[in-house]
Amino acid sequence: MKKAESTRLTILQKAFELIYTKSYQTTSIDDIIATTQVTKGAFYYHFKTKDKMGVAIINEILKPRFTNNFIQPLQKEENPLEAIYYLMDNLLMKNEFLKVEYGCPASNFTQEMTPWNTDFNIALNELTQEWIKVMTAIIEKGKENKFVRNNVNAKQVTMFIMSGYWGIRNFGKLENSKKPYLSYLKQLKNYLNSLK
Repeated sequence: MKKAESTRLTILQKAFELIYTKSYQTTSIDDIIATTQVTKGAFYYHFKTKDKMGVAIINEILKPRFTNNFIQPLQKEENPLEAIYYLMDNLLMKNEFLKVEYGCPASNFTQEMTPWNTDFNIALNELTQEWIKVMTAIIEKGKENKFVRNNVNAKQVTMFIMSGYWGIRNFGKLENSKKPYLSYLKQLKNYLNSLK
């Protein structure tokens, strides 16, 4: 990796860590420069604005992690109901990247920035639509393979599960505890069982 590419990646990674713990709007370019120990000139060489850097964080830092943590696990299990439950259990209880006290970074960016910034909206919507597409597809396949009742609406199930995930992340963040996650997972298991 060339020095310029390495510097750019360092800025993105360190900025992401700051933003995840402090929020996007309260993290200044000066905070990022202090953390990365690059010059202001180096920052602006790579990113014309803070918002350009923010969109790059979504596309280059969040998207690969999102694919690894949210998409690929759904594609590993034959039974989609088990795949969904294992995914949620892992995301909420076991995943070391996602911290209970800070919530879900994609959800945080969505709440904080999409009302004000079209580029953030587009980048975050791409992530979300990919998750919707994959989860809906595995439920449809589960119907074909008799894991899921034929009359189940896969898209509605997907939207219900995803909104529950984002909502329970906020409860965990408010309480700074994984305890709310346990209630969600228990009810999720009951709900998934009802789709058989």
